Amino acid sequence: MSRSLITLYSFVNRWECDENDHLNVQFYFSRFEEADRQFRLSTGLSETLVGARRVRHVRYHKEMRCGDLITVSSYIAFDGPHMLTVIHQMHNATTDELTATAIDGYEPNSSSVKALRTRFKDYNRPIPDEATPRGLAPTPTQFRSSMDGLLQAGASICFKGTVLPRHIGTDQRADDGFALSCFTDGVAHIWEQTPMTHAYLTENGYGRVAAEMKLTWLSPLKVGDAVGVVSGVTSMGDKVFTLRHHLFETRTQRITAICDVVAMMMDLKTRKAVELPSFSDEDTARVAAD
Repeated sequence: MSRSLITLYSFVNRWECDENDHLNVQFYFSRFEEADRQFRLSTGLSETLVGARRVRHVRYHKEMRCGDLITVSSYIAFDGPHMLTVIHQMHNATTDELTATAIDGYEPNSSSVKALRTRFKDYNRPIPDEATPRGLAPTPTQFRSSMDGLLQAGASICFKGTVLPRHIGTDQRADDGFALSCFTDGVAHIWEQTPMTHAYLTENGYGRVAAEMKLTWLSPLKVGDAVGVVSGVTSMGDKVFTLRHHLFETRTQRITAICDVVAMMMDLKTRKAVELPSFSDEDTARVAAD
C-alpha cells in the first residue's frame, strides 16, 4: 500500500517570525529543504536517478505562529505537473491543519519512468488539489534578459549580500533558505515603490504576505560569492499581485535563481486579504518578459 513518510518534526521559534507575527517564508523553505533531505535518505531518491530538481513550488494555506508544532510528510506523485513530482505537506501538529505544500519538479529520462514507478511504488500517491499550482505556472521560469536589461525595463536592485559558510547545504551549494532570505530581506524595498508603502501599511493595520512562490535554480552559488537581487512587480489584480526576484552572482552578473511570488495585503486583525490600492503604470515594472 502506498504511503507518505513523516520527514520532519519541528517547531516555530520566535526569532523565525516576521513583522506579521508568523513564520517567515524563508523558514518554510528551509523546513521543506530538510524534509526533502530526509525523504531522499529514506527512499534512495537521488539526482543520479532523476536528475537535478528543476523547480520548487510552494503554496501557503494557513499561518504558522510562534510556538506551533510542525510536521512534514512527503511522497512521490507521477500524476503531477512534472514527470516525477515530490510532494511535501506541512501540518500544524496540534490542530492537524494543512499549513503549506511544496512540490519539487523533476524531469528524468522518459524511458526510465516505468522503472521509477516500480522502484518508488511504496511512496506513490496522487497529487492533492491543495498542492497543485494555482497562481503561477508549474514550469521552471526561463531567463532571457540580463541584469542591465531588467534594470532598464524598470526593475530595481533591492538586496546585496555574500554567501557565507552557514548558507551552504550538504551539496556544497547555497540552499533554498539562503535564496529566500535574500528575497524576503529585499522585497520591502519593492513594496515601498508601490502605493503599499510602510507608512500606508502601518496606518491601515495591514501586513504583506505571500500566497504562493516558485523557486527556479539556474546555476549554483558557493561560499564567498557576492550576490544581488533585482526585482519588480509583474502583474496586479484586485487583491493579489505578482513579483519576480532575480538572484545574481554580481561579479560576473551570472543569474543563479528566479523566484516568482503571488503576494497580497492582509488585515492584521482579521488575518484576511484586503483590496489593493490602485497601481499606476509607473508603479508596475514589467519584467516578466525577460
